[in-house]
Amino acid sequence: MKKALLVKYGEIFLRGANRGFFERRLAKMIKRRLSGFDVRVTRENGRFLVESDSGDMDYNHIIPAVSKIFGLIGLSPCVMTEDQSIENLCKISADFIRTHYGQRTFSFKVKTRRADKRYPLNSQEISAIVGEKILGDTQSARVDLHNPEVTLHIELRKNAYIYAETVKTHGGLPYGSSGRGALLLSGGIDSPVAGYMMAKRGVELIPVYFHSPPYTSERAKEKVLDLTRVLTGFTGNIKLYVIPFTDVQLCIHRQCQPEKLTILLKRAMLKIAALIAARENCHCLITGDSVGQVASQTMQSLAAAQSAVSLPILRPLAGLDKQEIIDIAAKIGTFDISIRPYEDCCTIFIPAHPETKPKIHAIDNAERHLEGLEELILIAAEQAEIIII
Repeated sequence: MKKALLVKYGEIFLRGANRGFFERRLAKMIKRRLSGFDVRVTRENGRFLVESDSGDMDYNHIIPAVSKIFGLIGLSPCVMTEDQSIENLCKISADFIRTHYGQRTFSFKVKTRRADKRYPLNSQEISAIVGEKILGDTQSARVDLHNPEVTLHIELRKNAYIYAETVKTHGGLPYGSSGRGALLLSGGIDSPVAGYMMAKRGVELIPVYFHSPPYTSERAKEKVLDLTRVLTGFTGNIKLYVIPFTDVQLCIHRQCQPEKLTILLKRAMLKIAALIAARENCHCLITGDSVGQVASQTMQSLAAAQSAVSLPILRPLAGLDKQEIIDIAAKIGTFDISIRPYEDCCTIFIPAHPETKPKIHAIDNAERHLEGLEELILIAAEQAEIIII
């Protein structure tokens, strides 16, 4: 008998012939995150197991090391034993309950799962026998099959695993298993959340930040670097592109009608991001647009922006309201950074009355008359600063 960590994954279990691909990616990521610990990672049907030769387990450090890996749904600190006899299961289960819960009055039930159906007792019989043993050994325990305070899980696989708690993780798909996307990352609340949500679906992120000195400060840039660092807690190292956007922004500002400034700036950003996406073999662009939230996110504005590029634009926040986005930002740790009072290029030169229902042909025509814009877009992409975080 020894301590171990049972690592559970979700939807990839249903991936059929491709399941092995996702499992190998997950195993590689778990091993990478735990490379500094004296543990080994093995795979069982529908689970990964983290164990050590010593039989002990430093859960306080190991669980945080793997809890942000996308694709995992839960981490269960458990007792592991090779002896799956009903007598041993009863003894270990009763000891486990007495050690962790025996000092207080509590309700419980036992839930058993057999991977090997050849076991001589079925799941209900095992749960009943083990529950009877716990009742006999723990005076403060009572059975409640419908709303128990403690659910003791017994999983019979290659070994037997006994646990009562599962740390919920983020779910999704293994990072990088769904290709690459160029993320238009600002210092605001929305775009880091959009990046998190697409990374959770397995998309590798190539963030693109538009920097406009002297109109945006180095503190605004540092804010974006800090947001990227938060994302790396879920993804591992990220390659961030910092685009010198001042000349492009001034070119548009000096030549266009004020009400068209917002949409023309957005199209220029998308064109630059598309150039970076081609360089990095990305399959899509990712933005933090939420339908109707601001003038540049009306349906007409989104369509006018989309027409600037041929790559698909993924908008994972499209159907969320602001409070829902803020709640996710707070959960993943980006909100407090995003609200630092340093403006980015999206918040300078804002027209008093931006156009909310632009017509694509009118925007295309206005863009064609911006002298020197296309050349400046190419230069901005070529002069991008690359930062590995």
